[in-house]
Amino acid sequence: MTIEQQTEPTVPTEQARRTAIRPGQVWLDTKGERIQAHGGSIFAGDDGTFVWYGENKEHTTPGSGNWHWGVRAYTSTDLVNWDDRGLIIPPVLDDPASPLHPAQKMDRPHILFNEATRKYVCWLKIMGEDEQATQASTVLVADDLLGPYEIVRTGLRPLGMDAGDFDLTVDPATGTAYYVFEKVHTDLVVAELTDDYTDVSGEHSVHFHHSGPPFNREAPAHFTRNGRHFLVTSSTTGYFPNPSEFASADEMHGPWTVLGDAHPDDETRTSYRSQISSVFKHPGKQDLYIALADRWLPELPDDLPNVFDAIAARMQGAPRPPGAENLAAVMSLANGENTAIADYVWLPIRFDGDIPTIEWHDEWSPEDYA
Repeated sequence: MTIEQQTEPTVPTEQARRTAIRPGQVWLDTKGERIQAHGGSIFAGDDGTFVWYGENKEHTTPGSGNWHWGVRAYTSTDLVNWDDRGLIIPPVLDDPASPLHPAQKMDRPHILFNEATRKYVCWLKIMGEDEQATQASTVLVADDLLGPYEIVRTGLRPLGMDAGDFDLTVDPATGTAYYVFEKVHTDLVVAELTDDYTDVSGEHSVHFHHSGPPFNREAPAHFTRNGRHFLVTSSTTGYFPNPSEFASADEMHGPWTVLGDAHPDDETRTSYRSQISSVFKHPGKQDLYIALADRWLPELPDDLPNVFDAIAARMQGAPRPPGAENLAAVMSLANGENTAIADYVWLPIRFDGDIPTIEWHDEWSPEDYA
């Protein structure tokens, strides 16, 4: 499929052009503005254009009352320099009850293209403010990846469950589409989608049961390699970074085998102070898989204590582990978090046979891969 050029992209100047991805550093578009595409994914078009879309957090500053400002998209031909294409799903400003109102807790947009209907289908996670803190989904469709999108479902609780962080994926071997989501604070659910991708069919399986935060798995990101399925998930500590975990399976419905910490060289167990939102397989490279992650709290100190172990110990009534004595002071830094300045940590995945790991690079380029 091709991506329609609805507006003329900005031509990068020599000064703005980048030659490498620099994880954790401020990433500007070709106009010199912060890129705002958080919790998102990359779509590859047949014409060699990449579309990166995600949450627009430009107005999510302390005291603003804004959780989001719609879904924004950027286009690129090298994954390094990005042209702002504007809001593909704008906020709804005149209806506070709309799931797209800026005060609504909308995040983690994921989009699939449905070959049968020729529609682009976007799912959004909406965290409610009611007494049960319901987490539900809103589903939208469009004829073009860059919109406009029309809401077709709101308040969807798939399989009657509160649905948290999720991913959308299509099994390349079978063509079946899946909605992989966190049943809030307990399990990870692999649910098959209906033929039009706007609902779940009822066929599903349940995995990785845990009693609750921080142990349960959230932020699932699925990918396939050599016919094998992989998931990378995070623990649950709010915006605070924590250890990510890889798992693999022969089939989407499992059984899934846990492979261990995705960032084994990170002694802080914070996934290099980030949370992965999706994994992108570069279609023009033989074996380049990129973990796309957000550094939600870039102002946290470099010597961040092991937050996951500290919280786990506190929940279990055990002493805090060494180095976590200042946990309360560090966590207080997240009060009134300013996600308008959140950064990105994009890193290539290295494979040792069928075991994936993610190593740190101060900078790297997709051009370094065959």
